[in-house]
Amino acid sequence: MLSAIGRAFRTPDLRRKLLFTLGIITIFRLGAFIPAPGVDYGNVQQCLQLGNTEGGLYQFVNLFSGGALLQVSIFALGIMPYITASIITQLLRVVIPRFQELHQEGAQGQSTLTQYTRYLTIALGLLNATTLVSLARSGALLGDCPVPLIPDDSLITVILLIITLTAGTGLIMWMGELITERGVGNGMSLLIFTAIAAGFPTSLGEILRTQGATVFAFVLAMGVVVVALVIFVEQSQRRIPVQYAKRMVGRRTLGGSSTYIPIKVNMAGVIPVIFASSMLYLPSLIAQFNTPQDGTAPAGWVNWITTYLTSGDHPLYMAMYFLLIVFFTYFYVAITFNPDEVSENMKKYGGFIPGIRAGRPTAEYLQYVLSRITLPGAIYLGLVALIPLIALVAIGANQNFPFGGTSILIMVGVGLETVKQIDAQLQQRHYEGLLR
Repeated sequence: MLSAIGRAFRTPDLRRKLLFTLGIITIFRLGAFIPAPGVDYGNVQQCLQLGNTEGGLYQFVNLFSGGALLQVSIFALGIMPYITASIITQLLRVVIPRFQELHQEGAQGQSTLTQYTRYLTIALGLLNATTLVSLARSGALLGDCPVPLIPDDSLITVILLIITLTAGTGLIMWMGELITERGVGNGMSLLIFTAIAAGFPTSLGEILRTQGATVFAFVLAMGVVVVALVIFVEQSQRRIPVQYAKRMVGRRTLGGSSTYIPIKVNMAGVIPVIFASSMLYLPSLIAQFNTPQDGTAPAGWVNWITTYLTSGDHPLYMAMYFLLIVFFTYFYVAITFNPDEVSENMKKYGGFIPGIRAGRPTAEYLQYVLSRITLPGAIYLGLVALIPLIALVAIGANQNFPFGGTSILIMVGVGLETVKQIDAQLQQRHYEGLLR
């Protein structure tokens, strides 16, 4: 493995791409520690040391920003506005026919959809920046903080802070696209990978400090097992054989080849976990806005939500989280994989599944296979997402437990894809590659 990495850096073109990618990642991490204008960095650190920021959507978004959100830095919003915009653009293909037409137009249509995603990212960044500044001014961002995060909350300071945070989102989006064009791997995915990996040493150090060496060694051993299982499932797929009939085009004979349609066990990736986390946060957000500020007792339904749907260590919360992940897995797979469209494309180019008639029977067969292979994928996603919540109950870890949930899914998926791309480029230059 180390010799293969050495060969990659000895290849001039690949070395230039790797160094460019590492340079962008370094800038991304530096931006996570540069305070936004108007923010008192000393007060922020004082509030963080109080430890009142565990759980909730703030901690979830902070995971994707590499700790920049709770630092209120220029990159505080991280990559989340872009992720949200990409998901919305995908979902709009089902609702707006024009978006589906652009998706089917090829490179030109994809370019237009990418431009729409950029505009939506900036709009969401502006909305999120306004919300973040409001929370920072009120002190709700870092819990019960005794000192103000923004000492001078004049209108000019607030506007400058909102513009800076929105511009930071645009800069992160631009850096991700630069990595995709000139570096190695998918830029946005690598930035998310970097943000999550940056929190691993802190999480592991906290476990070692609070739980002791025995629990720390057990967590590491369990982490190796979880990573191995996640890699196994992420690489698992059902291959449906496809045969293409021979056909004459002019004087040339085309077709006659055999291939397959790979249907992964986890086709939805980490999207269902993000959807489920967001949906479960909505009741606690509604309850927060309906909690009286004058010290009077809140309503009964507010107490019920606070008791059962806010803390991740309650069995009802875990059950609803698991069921929502299963639901959104089926929902997202149904949107992203269309058996009718695949069947029509196969029929257009003379392809068929052996033993299955072309057209409607092929679409029904694909739907049959898809619905059954999605079930173990959904259960797998739900169980991996529950690992941090179980660790919260078992050893008192926080909800960003390193070996589970969205963090391990993203890190393993992005790591595998990046290694495959480096390996493919090495093999093009007649090397062995990273994978044997």
